[in-house]
Amino acid sequence: MSVSEKRVIPMPKSVRVTRKEFLKDRQGRTFSDVLEDTEQPFDDVLAFFASDERQRRMEEAEIHHDRAALSGVVRELEAQPAIDQFLGSTDPRRTKRLRQAVGVVVRMIMEQRGWKKTGRKGSLGVRAAVTKGTRTPGAYHNTGGLAFWFLRAERYKRVEGMPFRLVRERAEQSKEETKDGVPDHLWATPELES
Repeated sequence: MSVSEKRVIPMPKSVRVTRKEFLKDRQGRTFSDVLEDTEQPFDDVLAFFASDERQRRMEEAEIHHDRAALSGVVRELEAQPAIDQFLGSTDPRRTKRLRQAVGVVVRMIMEQRGWKKTGRKGSLGVRAAVTKGTRTPGAYHNTGGLAFWFLRAERYKRVEGMPFRLVRERAEQSKEETKDGVPDHLWATPELES
């Protein structure tokens, strides 16, 4: 088996999070207000994340792009009409609750697919300057970055271990393998000819 064949990562089947499962989750149950609010597009969120293709892209965001899982689908999520409309036209406290509930859905999916939280957040955007406590609908959005509504998202790592090393790890190893800035293989001296 070649090295490249060993790096093929089998993707598990898609995970479907239901309202019932969400409310059974230790974090999910704290968002019952989101589920009970008929104006919140939470069913649209659940339907969006039930896609095998989207779940694969979330994993690929972590594996191949070293970015938060949500970054693999966030633009498509924000382009969903009901979700975009709600995030842009509702009281910021309610939109924050929906965005947090999305994070719980992502965690539930990633954990069921063999991933665990790292305890770190990845940036999804650069927040517009907003006066603290502003209650203007749509005020809390980004002016740059990947996402318009989402600011940060949890980072994950595979329980079985990541298939590729981070560039940072490779750079540290490379630094350790050099002496005075010269790679070890250049220190070898050829045999002297007599």
